[in-house]
Amino acid sequence: MTPRVTFAVAARVLAQLRRDHRTVAMLIVLPALLVSLMWWMFTGNPATFDRVGGPLLAVFPSIIMFVVTSVATLRERSTGTLSRLFTMPMGKLDFLLGYALAFALIAVVQALVVVSIALYALDLDIRGAAWQLGVVAVLDGVLGTALGLFASAFAATEFQAVQMMPAVMIPQILLCGLLVPRDQLPGVLHAVSDVLPLSYAVDAVSSVAQGNGFTSGAGVDALVVIAFILAALGLGAATLRRRTA
Repeated sequence: MTPRVTFAVAARVLAQLRRDHRTVAMLIVLPALLVSLMWWMFTGNPATFDRVGGPLLAVFPSIIMFVVTSVATLRERSTGTLSRLFTMPMGKLDFLLGYALAFALIAVVQALVVVSIALYALDLDIRGAAWQLGVVAVLDGVLGTALGLFASAFAATEFQAVQMMPAVMIPQILLCGLLVPRDQLPGVLHAVSDVLPLSYAVDAVSSVAQGNGFTSGAGVDALVVIAFILAALGLGAATLRRRTA
C-alpha cells in the first residue's frame, strides 16, 4: 500500500461524487429523510421512536453506503477504468482504501446531518453523548462501504450488484436486534447474529443511546465494527477483479 496512491484514489472518487449531485443527495439526505419518516410513523408513540431511532442511525447509512459503493466499484470494472488504473503503480488495496477513505469523509457529513436532525429536530432521546453517537454513525457508514466493496467482487453487472443488497443486508437487518432483541432470538438465530457485522453496529448505537459510552459496552462493539471493516477491505483486496467476466 502506498499512501500517496491511496489519497489520489480518494481524491478522484470525491471529484466524481462532486459532479454526481443525485448520488450525493442520496448519501447525505436520504438517511435523514428515512429517519424522519420513521419519526412521523411513531409520532403518537414517541417511546417507540426513542427505542428504534438509535438503531436506525446504524441501519440506514449502512444500507445506502452498501448500494452506492457496490455499484460504483462494479462500474469501474465494467467500463475498463479499473483495468486502466492498474496499469499504473497502484495495488488493489490502494484502490479499496482510497474508495473507503473517500466514502468515510462522506460518512462524516452523513452522520453530522442525520444525528443532528434526529437529536435536535426529531427530539430523539438518548442518554449518551451526541459526539459518540456521531462517531458510531460514521463507523456504520464505513461498514456499509466496506461490505459494498467486498460484495461487488461477486457481481458481473450493476443489476447484480444491486441484487447483492437483499442477499447481504436484509438478513442482517432482521437479526441485528432492530425488530426483536437479539437475546430473545431462537438459539440458532442468535448464534448467526453473533457473526453478522450489523449486529455490532446496532449494539454500539444502542449502547450509546442507553448511556454506555466508549469506556463500556459501546467501545467494545465499535472495535468489533472496525475489525469487520478491516476484514471486509482485506477480503475485497484478495477477491477484486480488474474486469467483469
